[in-house]
Amino acid sequence: MNQAFRHHGLHTLGSISKELKQQRERQEAQEKIRQETAAKAERERNLFTHFVGSVTPLPHADRFEFQQQPPTPRPLQHELDEQRVLHEAMSDEFDVSTLLDVDDQLSFRRSGIGLDVTRKLRSGQWSIQRQLDLHGLRSDEAREALGQFIRLAHRTGLRCVRVVHGKGLGSPGKTPVLKAKVQRWLVQKKEVLAFVQARPAEGGAGALVVLLQPGKRKLY
Repeated sequence: MNQAFRHHGLHTLGSISKELKQQRERQEAQEKIRQETAAKAERERNLFTHFVGSVTPLPHADRFEFQQQPPTPRPLQHELDEQRVLHEAMSDEFDVSTLLDVDDQLSFRRSGIGLDVTRKLRSGQWSIQRQLDLHGLRSDEAREALGQFIRLAHRTGLRCVRVVHGKGLGSPGKTPVLKAKVQRWLVQKKEVLAFVQARPAEGGAGALVVLLQPGKRKLY
């Protein structure tokens, strides 16, 4: 019984000793691999110096670091909104006849604006500061150009402008197509206080003198 136990114990000790030896050999092999890997990485880091030699960094006194300015963001959504509002704000279906003064020149003055305002416009007491010529434009082009012109004139603080729509001499039937449309569009622009037909020297029946609301001058 004791002999069998001793045999079993010796066998167990031998197994443990063998396992410890194998574990030690694995650790030594892993350590060897780690050292070889570290040595290889060190050789690669020193490869340039080995072939080229030592180097001296250049002085930084004359170095200029260029800092690129990011482009100014464009308010694309704001521009799209303005175009949409411009298109919707001036309709060709708007009935302007009831808003025009009943005279031979069909002038316009917004509610609250006295007759003296249109009288001064006709007499030239307001100095014309800017002009828009719509000759040769299609209806949709003229509407867009007029909307942008009135909006910009108001933003930059202009008060009195002239809009040349033509007398229609080159139109089929010699009918002034743009004249009625321009009157209709101007009435729908909140910036417009009044307008009258221009004096003969300023375009006569082919143009309108427009009075705008006061606006804060902006620089662009």
